[in-house]
Amino acid sequence: MSRRAGGRAARVALRAAPLAEDLRPVRPGLKGGQYRPLTDDEVQRIHQAALDALETIGLSQAPPSGVAAMTAAGATQGDDGRLRFPRALVEDMLAKAARGITLFGREDKHNLDLTPDRVHFGTAGAAVHMVDPFTKAYRDPTARDLHDAARITQHLDNVHFFQRPLVCRDIADNLELDLNTVYACVAGTTKHIGTSFSDPEYVAPSVELIHMLAGGEAAWRARPFISNSNCFVVPPMKFAEESCVTMEHCIRAGMPVLLLSAGQAGATAPAPIALAIVQAVAECLAGVVYVNAVKPGHPAVFGTWPFVSDLRTGAMSGGSAEQALLTAGCAQMHRFYGLPGGAAGGISDSKLPDMQAGWEQGITNVLAGLSGLNMVYESVGMHASLLGFCLESLILGDDIVGQAMRCVRGIDVTEDTVSLDAMREVCLGGPGHYLGTDQTLALMQTEYTYPVVGNRMSPKEWEEAEKPDLMRTARARKEAILAEAACQVSPEIDAAVRARFPIHF
Repeated sequence: MSRRAGGRAARVALRAAPLAEDLRPVRPGLKGGQYRPLTDDEVQRIHQAALDALETIGLSQAPPSGVAAMTAAGATQGDDGRLRFPRALVEDMLAKAARGITLFGREDKHNLDLTPDRVHFGTAGAAVHMVDPFTKAYRDPTARDLHDAARITQHLDNVHFFQRPLVCRDIADNLELDLNTVYACVAGTTKHIGTSFSDPEYVAPSVELIHMLAGGEAAWRARPFISNSNCFVVPPMKFAEESCVTMEHCIRAGMPVLLLSAGQAGATAPAPIALAIVQAVAECLAGVVYVNAVKPGHPAVFGTWPFVSDLRTGAMSGGSAEQALLTAGCAQMHRFYGLPGGAAGGISDSKLPDMQAGWEQGITNVLAGLSGLNMVYESVGMHASLLGFCLESLILGDDIVGQAMRCVRGIDVTEDTVSLDAMREVCLGGPGHYLGTDQTLALMQTEYTYPVVGNRMSPKEWEEAEKPDLMRTARARKEAILAEAACQVSPEIDAAVRARFPIHF
């Protein structure tokens, strides 16, 4: 008995040891693309409609610098001030656009491979409230909340990147807001970071801070670990002048950009799902022209990011089935162009992390992953149609995304997985079950994924464990992570940053 117990203990210890990255059941960059809501003909119709829109409707309100760059490349400006884009120009710029890019983390293990169908989940948003699931209170977020969110994300296996999910409302000065946003993120995680800038003039001081964190300009340009989330358009079909100038500054600074078109179907985008995709594609194709007119081949994410309205009220409905379809359709267009793409998934319209939040986050994240979306933004922690962010929900979302990624991975059909040897061994003179067989034990970690917070106890076990509550378990894990999470910036650099910039946390 002691020998058997010792053998079992050794096997348990072996299973508890960390797996090599390529053996984990889910991991960043698994290939999706199994789900295709559009036929090939429908993809072509959307593409042609987007080209027609660019050629005949065009976009207004480009800044003078953008007009100069795009007209020099072949766009035309009409008497109405709108820029229009000939088909040949769009196709030429698509040929120049960067493909197969890598978004870097500060550690190699956090690099994001954006070749076609490679799926990554992360945070994003600009929530103006923090959600407390116990008191059901909404309060203003702070720089410390943002830093805590980054620190938690560093320890979540299934959240692959950290784009700023909330606005630090304790900082009134917008330059200080931008600087603290960058630093709160970088000090919290070594994963790839996304951020925005309040004013074009704030890019330069923020880049100065980034160079300090990277170890100099050359090191930054060799490994840009922060991207600019840029709402370069104000749908429908208008450039956002200040954001475009910000984008130009970021391009020159060597920062990857997310070309973000965020129309709302039925409000700032057409109500038909297909036509909402057309408008988003047209706007992002204009962004491709813009970026490559400024700097050919600059890394940019094709951010078709249309949202949905509840047409009864006009309110946003980010957790709806229509949102899931919009995102999946956009992912299919990204793959059609062969461009790295991003869109929204995992948003909940529920005000709290409850059952509604679970089904909304689960459905939209699974469809986004199955569609092969490179970057699934806003996938965890977001409530009240992006107005609220919850740290406990961030923890719970890690489990949701883990299950979604297991669906993305699919079923492995190989010579070994369909071999009848295991069936013969069990059925012909064996124990009559597969519990404890070599094959079952070998696949426990590599074929199956397990929730960290989710509860799979039997009712009896649950009662004996004093009926653990999901939300309290999430809070306990949050507090354990925050108690141990180290600063991801060295003490020397931290001191230099605080001496140079007004850091609020």
